[in-house]
Amino acid sequence: MKRMLALVLALMMCFTLAACGGGDTGNQPSNDNGGATDTPPADTPADTGGDPAADGETYNIGVAIYQFNDNFMTLYRQDIQAYFDAENEAAGYNKYNVTLVDSNNDMATQTNQIQTFITQKMDAIICNLVQTSSAEQIVNLCVAADIPLVLINREPPGDEKDADGNIVDETAKVILDNPKVCYVGADARQSGTYQGEIIAELPDHGDVNGDGVVSYVMIIGDPENSDAQYRTEYSIKAMNDAGIAVEELVAQVGNWDTAQGQTIAANALTQYGDKIDVIFCNNDAMALGAYASIDAAGRTVGENIYLVGVDALDECVEMVNDGRMTGTVKNDDVGQANKACEVTIELLEGNSIENYYWVDYTKVVKE
Repeated sequence: MKRMLALVLALMMCFTLAACGGGDTGNQPSNDNGGATDTPPADTPADTGGDPAADGETYNIGVAIYQFNDNFMTLYRQDIQAYFDAENEAAGYNKYNVTLVDSNNDMATQTNQIQTFITQKMDAIICNLVQTSSAEQIVNLCVAADIPLVLINREPPGDEKDADGNIVDETAKVILDNPKVCYVGADARQSGTYQGEIIAELPDHGDVNGDGVVSYVMIIGDPENSDAQYRTEYSIKAMNDAGIAVEELVAQVGNWDTAQGQTIAANALTQYGDKIDVIFCNNDAMALGAYASIDAAGRTVGENIYLVGVDALDECVEMVNDGRMTGTVKNDDVGQANKACEVTIELLEGNSIENYYWVDYTKVVKE
């Protein structure tokens, strides 16, 4: 009897499940909110809730910086990021996706980074060259891949012409021959000239010890870098043009580095002592190091020695105003970065550009 009752109950449960489940799912509506996914047909755009990123164009931009821990390039790359962040905010979505990489002051590393950007099919590349002598190689890589290239800050070999009006340097020819390649920067000749003029315009014209000759120490950034070459040459040229007699005591490479600038200045002060009238530095980072050695040697800027740099870092502008530096030359990071970003956008939008853009330096002396 119990076995018969169990069989009857089992049969009743089967009938009940069949009635509730329904075996034919084809009759169930596609917009059933009881768990079925509402997927539009393939030719119907999905509802994005008004997100402009779904319809707006997006661009990927690769940015290679020669060295992140460089004082000036730290400001510059922050300016680049800030510019594109502002553009994205104005667009209402991430229209420009920026990838910043540190080349660690190694040209082989930077070349690999550029090749990676090309493999990743970046829409544009911004490059702060480790070595300006490698500009042609980087230009050719980007041109072959048909990717717009904006070189920044470190001037590639120039567009000087011979007596017949022909461009001399092959790199300049490559840049000028390609409508999607340009350089954005400041003319380093101007910065060197301004350094020399700052000294020449002093009441004693830089001859602080009064011996009739301005004896100087030149701390050089990087001998392969055209900025370093021009600043070294034109600072002294400005002195010569002003009719001032000069004597080079030391000219040594400091690689844009504060610690190296300090060591070079310390050694020079030990060797030449009061004979040194002026210490010229190709950038402010090295000038900061030089000042530390000047102070340690018991010398006083403005009284028995002069010190000039380039970049107008905030700390150095403060030092100029309180007399610890004679002067510096403002290298406009914001102006250069903004122009580089503007030109990059022009290239992305298919507009024509110039091959060279120049942003002026300005002298910074005590207010």
